[in-house]
Order: sequence, then structure tokens, then C-alpha cells
Amino acid sequence: MGKCRHPIDETALLRFCRARVPGFPRACASLDVDQFAHGQSNPTYKILALTRRGDVCGTYVVRKKPAGTLLKSAHAVEREYAVMRALRTTNVPTPDALALCEDARVLGEAFYVMSYVDGDIYLQPRMEECSERRRGAVYEKMARTLGTLHAVDPRAVGLGDFGKAERYGERQTERWAKQYEASVGPGVGVHAEESMMTLIAWLRSNAPAKEISGRLVHGDFRLDNLVLSRARSNGDDQVDVLAVLDWELSTLGAPYADVAFNCL
Repeated sequence: MGKCRHPIDETALLRFCRARVPGFPRACASLDVDQFAHGQSNPTYKILALTRRGDVCGTYVVRKKPAGTLLKSAHAVEREYAVMRALRTTNVPTPDALALCEDARVLGEAFYVMSYVDGDIYLQPRMEECSERRRGAVYEKMARTLGTLHAVDPRAVGLGDFGKAERYGERQTERWAKQYEASVGPGVGVHAEESMMTLIAWLRSNAPAKEISGRLVHGDFRLDNLVLSRARSNGDDQVDVLAVLDWELSTLGAPYADVAFNCL
């Protein structure tokens, strides 16, 4: 946790939670807000619901779009919310997506409220603080969780139109190429890297014409986007994935893209 780099209107948020979040505690008189320090292109906050005596009566997470001019299709908190809601009926572990607000008058940008999942999050892939047994168990569970995600039939959970099913590699190349090109050049005072432009040209020429596609992909499936059951000891190899986080880049596409990214 850290200092709120992107402060939010706590009074407006409390008013929204009382009106829209299912089961929000009636005893809540105020909110304590802390911004998560690690990562996030979308500012993310831990929210404690407090009684008049200062006792915690509920814990939530708020994730919102950042302020300012945004790249087209980036920071799609609405898509995150939609996919987590859809996955509630599957075996893919996600936080409970509780309420979405698309009215920018509330907090300045669109945001959603979800449940807080308490557990271990490992920021470094080597997991040097853990035993070899626990590292192995974590990576096995991570792989099995990814397989569970890719086994979901998007149409069965209402995500049949969540993205174009074909030519995922080509679409991803174009998406990231256009975002990179929009972030460089004289207008923004940043020069394009020649090596990056060479890579973009190569990818555009070599994107696979045929691929396994049409599955739900996460788009950023990595260790630090998983909440894991807490270790009872350093050698504890009994682990479960409690939640998969950060669904901003999820869409329909080729599952091997998730596998390849996870192996980096």
C-alpha cells in the first residue's frame, strides 16, 4: 500500500457504495482509502468501510481509469468488470465484481467496485523467499488455472461477442503497434526506437494466418496477477489460486498467446 498518487473523492465513493454495492454495510460511516503501490495502469485502491467508532465493517477494492487523455481502447475497466461478472459461474477464480460506474461525474472517470481477496502475491518470478517445493506448487497451480480459463466456452458465459474470434495475432500486433505509434513522434516529444519499428514491421509480415482462436484469453497472465492462499510455512506446498487479477487486456483469441507470455 502507499500514498494515494491519484486521490479520489471519498464522500462520493461512499455515496455510490451505499446505493449500488450489494450488501454494503449499513453501519459504514466513512471510508479509509489507500492506493496499491505495485503496478496498475488503472489506479487501484483498497477501501476499508469504517463504523463511527472506527471499526472495520467491510473491505473492498476500487479500480478506475486514470485521469487525462487516454489511448483508444486502453484502460478498459468496463471490460474487466464484464469478464469477471461472466466468470462467476465458472471455476476460474476472480474477485466478485460488485458494481460498475460509468458516470464520470462520480469520481472523474469510470470505475468499479470488487471484493477484496486476501492472500499472497509474489512480485518476482523467482520467488526467492519461498522453498523449492512451494515454488513448484505455485507454478503448477498457475498452469492449471490458465488451462481452466482456456477451457471456458465464451458463448456459454455470455462472452461470445467479447472480441473478434479470428486472426488474434494480427489484431494484437496492430493494436500495440498503433498504441506505440500514438505515443511517439514530434507531437509528444518522444522519438520512435528504430529497433521497435523494425520489430513492428516484422510482426506485421509474419502474423500467423491460421491459429487456434476463439477462446477467452487473459492477455496479461503472470505471477503477480494472482492472489494465492497464504503459506503456513516456508515449505508449504499446499496452495490454491484464490483470484486472477487485472483483466484489462482480456478478449477472445489464441490461448497459446497467454501460455507464451506466461513463460517469459
